[in-house]
Amino acid sequence: MLELNFNPFPVLTTERMILRQKTHADVNEIFFLRSDESVMKYIDRPRAKTLQDATAFIDMITEGINNSETITWAITLKDNPVLIGSIGIWQIQKENYRGELGYVLHPDYQGKGIMSEAVKAVTDFAFNAMNLHSIEANINPENKASAKVLERAGFVQEAYFRENYYYDGRFLDSAIYSLVKPKM
Repeated sequence: MLELNFNPFPVLTTERMILRQKTHADVNEIFFLRSDESVMKYIDRPRAKTLQDATAFIDMITEGINNSETITWAITLKDNPVLIGSIGIWQIQKENYRGELGYVLHPDYQGKGIMSEAVKAVTDFAFNAMNLHSIEANINPENKASAKVLERAGFVQEAYFRENYYYDGRFLDSAIYSLVKPKM
């Protein structure tokens, strides 16, 4: 079975970004991302209503990291430490060496290749440091931009589930993408 330890927290660096651990200092940015309708349009989860909701979310993520159950990074630019997005591996199935990729990005930074760069860094970490065998991503099928990010990273759509997810009084579809660790 997969053994994970995220202590010390692994900071990842790319050409343009530093992926670091989230802290309470990020509460305003997390609140924006988790409450903004345009950001959350395709994320079928309850919106943050207060800064306390955002703080509780940071605490939940931190606990998951401390327990080596999940890992999530704040996306920041090298020349600016302010959080502009989030990316992580969660719902880790240790017995199957598989985890789920999730991400979100501030609208001002979308369409600039930032998420593609972050996905590459995180999938490399997931395969090489965490020793995952496969990564999945569960997206709203209407989120064409997210599908393009995943496809550029080599993910393949494995499934399309009709009305498999109940949220906010209605049944929603899910598209499941997957990436298997490349053979060396």
